[in-house]
Amino acid sequence: MRVGIVGATGYGGAELLRILHSHPNFEIVAIYTSSQQGRNIHYHYPHLTGIIPSTLEEIDPIKMAKNTDVVFLAVPTGVASQLAPELLSAGCVVIDLTGDFRLKNTEDYEYWYKRKAAPREWIEKAVYSLPELNKASIKGSKLISNPGCYPTATLLGLAPLVKAKILKEGSVIIDAKSGVSGAGQTVSLGNIYSELNENLKIYKVNQHQHIPEIEQMLQELGYDSPITFQTHLVPMTRGIMSTIYGTVEGSMSEDELWKLYNDFYVDKPFVRVRDIGIFPSTKEVAASNFCDIGISFDDRTGRITIVSVIDNLMKGAAGQAVQNANLLFGFEETAGLNFSPVYP
Repeated sequence: MRVGIVGATGYGGAELLRILHSHPNFEIVAIYTSSQQGRNIHYHYPHLTGIIPSTLEEIDPIKMAKNTDVVFLAVPTGVASQLAPELLSAGCVVIDLTGDFRLKNTEDYEYWYKRKAAPREWIEKAVYSLPELNKASIKGSKLISNPGCYPTATLLGLAPLVKAKILKEGSVIIDAKSGVSGAGQTVSLGNIYSELNENLKIYKVNQHQHIPEIEQMLQELGYDSPITFQTHLVPMTRGIMSTIYGTVEGSMSEDELWKLYNDFYVDKPFVRVRDIGIFPSTKEVAASNFCDIGISFDDRTGRITIVSVIDNLMKGAAGQAVQNANLLFGFEETAGLNFSPVYP
């Protein structure tokens, strides 16, 4: 199938190029840009020299619809809300990696994202797809809204407990940490080497735009309380670790907890549950589409600790987008993604 990518010069777009270049069912036929038309992609990313000899093209929805079967949008927040409706009206299938269509409540979007929401008619048509939790809803869709990176790690960590209805309402606290690539290529004081190196800092305290996305999905799964969610920037390039705390109703053993998670993810190829007492690190999923989860139950406090790690550019963005595309078009879910993490 013919693929177009908008935003190929960003980090998420670069990962899409890497995955789709070797995908057995998709062929990259065009990459699009709003500012570098006519330049070869290797001028922006020299590591692609001789691998993807593509010239960046201008964005023209009518032309794009004629030349492609599906378009991935790896663009800044706010761009997709304007571009996706044009592409969809022209006949494109769109997989959007931004947050523009994730929130069903437009007032929530405008409050948390501080910008105008996409037209309601397109938000209602969009399917939010975290494949491990709701892939059945993806069939027949023309607009897929890819989950955010923090929500992916967090929701996969919480889902088995929420579905089993053993978490106390109001007890969930999430301490999440990300590498700097999550901020993209935009230069800011907080992302330069001298500020980031040998430093750990919290940001967007109680204000992160992924909070309503996590709560929206948790409500669909059966957990109705607000969450406490804090994010931190760590001095590494890629990766997310979401450490989650919740209090259980009643008591349970760690063996029961481990069985709950293993049974829940037994047929989910990209989620790996660690043995009791073993916890994952971000390097163990680097450059892969895996989410690794470690769990522990403290019977002294009645709290469960879940450690969920992903690569923010892969399972948190491009890898999951391709996973969604595989499901949408009826290909093997792991097609083009069944490779091991890069280590060390």
